[in-house]
Amino acid sequence: MALRRMLAPRSIALIGERGWTEAVARASLAVGYQGKLWRVHPSRASTPDVQYFRSIDDLPESPDCAFVAVPNHQAPEVAAALARREAGGFVCFSSGFAEMQTAAAIELTQELRRSAGAMPFLGPNCYGMVNFFDRAALWPDQVVGKSPERGVALICQSGTIALTLMFSGRSLPLGYVITIGNQTRLTAADLITELCDDPRVTAIGLYLEGIQDGAEFARAARKAHSCGKPLALVKSGRTPAAARAARSHTGALTGSDAVFDAFCRQAGIARCETLGALCETLKLLHAGGPLAGQRVIFLGASGGDMAMTSDLSRHLQLDFPAISPDTAKQLRGLLSDRVSIANPFDIHTYLWFEHAALRKVFDTVLSEDVDAVAFMLDCPPEASCDLSDYTSVIKQFVAAAAGARPRAVLLASLPETLNASIRESCMARGVVPLQGLREGLEALDQASAMGVAGRLQEFPVPRLPQAARGMALPIGEHAAKAALARYGVPVPHGRVVDCADAAATATELGFPVAIKVTGAGIAHKSDRGGVALNVASAAEASLAGARMAALSPQLLVENMVTDVVAEILVGLIVDPQFGQVLVLAAGGTHAELWQDRVSLLPPWTRPSIAAALRKLNIARLLAGFRGQPAGDVDALIDAVLAIGRYAADHCEVLVEMDVNPLIVRPQGLGVVAVDALISTQEVS
Repeated sequence: MALRRMLAPRSIALIGERGWTEAVARASLAVGYQGKLWRVHPSRASTPDVQYFRSIDDLPESPDCAFVAVPNHQAPEVAAALARREAGGFVCFSSGFAEMQTAAAIELTQELRRSAGAMPFLGPNCYGMVNFFDRAALWPDQVVGKSPERGVALICQSGTIALTLMFSGRSLPLGYVITIGNQTRLTAADLITELCDDPRVTAIGLYLEGIQDGAEFARAARKAHSCGKPLALVKSGRTPAAARAARSHTGALTGSDAVFDAFCRQAGIARCETLGALCETLKLLHAGGPLAGQRVIFLGASGGDMAMTSDLSRHLQLDFPAISPDTAKQLRGLLSDRVSIANPFDIHTYLWFEHAALRKVFDTVLSEDVDAVAFMLDCPPEASCDLSDYTSVIKQFVAAAAGARPRAVLLASLPETLNASIRESCMARGVVPLQGLREGLEALDQASAMGVAGRLQEFPVPRLPQAARGMALPIGEHAAKAALARYGVPVPHGRVVDCADAAATATELGFPVAIKVTGAGIAHKSDRGGVALNVASAAEASLAGARMAALSPQLLVENMVTDVVAEILVGLIVDPQFGQVLVLAAGGTHAELWQDRVSLLPPWTRPSIAAALRKLNIARLLAGFRGQPAGDVDALIDAVLAIGRYAADHCEVLVEMDVNPLIVRPQGLGVVAVDALISTQEVS
């Protein structure tokens, strides 16, 4: 879809309600628009200064873009007229479409789409766009920003949030601000794909409430990754309340938040918690892309700042390595033994007015083999104070950062204590000014995680079934384990027998055994008294068989696994947006209680599974906790890969799979899947 004409228009038609269209005219003037601006209204009289055209057909040329602010029922007619004139596209500011979630509003949305034909448009229920690069605005509000040579593109579903980001006062160089509303024609994925081809765009930020098509979004994200256009976003819908609000606001379906989290992590997309963190992350990405790794040094002239940095970093993945012995020796020579050499590093203020010596301190720290060096400093208000003692120190840090390998960051603990002139000066010289300690730490953490994900080069590829789905068909435990065993998943030796034969079968297999009720429709067997473990004699087996006869006419009798290092759950769900998702978790009967889990989209490879397992708290058991034997992690990964192959081969019918627990035995002894549930669907 060709969007360049629409995004950088040389002629704009303003159609509809005067208040909103005149606001767009003022925004165009504010941004420095030099193209043609035409006003369209069926009855408004022209003046010596302003000409009105009675209809779109009366315009002297086909407009490159139009701003449509008419009552919603008139929007399809306007779209049809623009299509007849072969316009480049339009912004549908009008609301009252699918976001209303009524049958009439949905039908009106479909009529708008039909009337527009193949013409691209933003919205409906959309605030518009500003192209700072080319000085064009279809935007019914204040415009704040300059025209940079290179900058960040923002794509937002919410007009208010787009305004908030534009008003942020954080020295984030904005090239585009585009709102997408209901995404009826142009989606976030379409715009990402288009903006990847603009060499002026350094990074892309998004505020999303929902994704129209997971596979399409993944393709766009993959293109952005390959083009070196890193993505950072805020997506609402982490809670049920937020998901409801998103649906009522734009008609978006938020889907599974945990799956979206997994997609972002694997795709190297920064998913930020707040708009402040989004701004700071985008500044880092604009100034050099993702960090190469997670090794950082923090320094400043306050022990309090360094203590707060340590506290706020405790849940992050940032690595604060010890300063190397050679560097520590040099620093001690500059700062004396009164200063403790550590990371985070309180340099004190002994050299505050000795600029040459302070420059050597900065030079020395910036020579370390790390990925980023952050200097913390909060400045007084510019309007009422003399900043020279602060700016002179900042100049030494900026000078030392020139040509240094680590990314250099100037970080203020409060957003308001880093004024605009300092921020702009730093940005112009390659030092990233980050505002707010929490937001700055999150930005560094996100940028470093993106670099780590990029090195894995295992971009997620959604795997969705293509066929229509029918009735769900659960497969019994014994049949499920047999199916997995054919793919190489180890399972216990066992047989399905009548209840009366439980004792004889157990004796034949050898004690101890596990005895379970069996049947395709029986889930959570232990909750119903349908599981007996560590059955050690024929008498116990006979009693278990008699007790379970009320639940099932047949029982599964299996050898017990007794040398357990850890229990792992390996599950699979089919997300409606992103398809098959592998879930690795602490297993057993308390799997839901512990909530120790990681989700993983395809491709499932040995490195990606190993990395996912390391994220689990139960990884400490697998490594050998407090003198206990280490688990057979290689065999565990082999089993997970085998489960993944089964899932891939049965993509069209598989609904859900739950291997729980997959028992991990001591190193060299393998793993055993002692329970499994598979649910498939008929394909129609």
